[in-house]
Amino acid sequence: MTPVRDRTGPSRLLAMVEGRSQQAFQAWLAGRPRAWRDGLEVVAMDGFTGFKTATSHELPEATAVLDPFHVVRVAGDALDRCRRRVQQDLHGHRGRSTDPLYRARRTLHTGLITDRQQQRLTALFGDEDHLQV
Repeated sequence: MTPVRDRTGPSRLLAMVEGRSQQAFQAWLAGRPRAWRDGLEVVAMDGFTGFKTATSHELPEATAVLDPFHVVRVAGDALDRCRRRVQQDLHGHRGRSTDPLYRARRTLHTGLITDRQQQRLTALFGDEDHLQV
């Protein structure tokens, strides 16, 4: 993340660790040189708690954060659950192709939207029934 913070370029992936476990990640971290580990300030990862635990054991001074992809995914999933709940509360059924909230589901998961999509969302949320979403 240093290049992003310093505005010198994109961040880069340091490694892919085989095995999705706390032990595998902790062993990989322990195998890195002490000077390298001491220089780490932030560790970006998905939400797997084993990674967080391994990071706190091996890099106690580093801050563990969710990577941007997973932050957007978690937020999008929460938004979709809310959209489905409001849909059910308003209409008593799952979304159908003619329902405005159902039609907007893909746009709500999109990071960059067009002017036309923005207009559709503005109209959708102009309806007080949809404000909860």
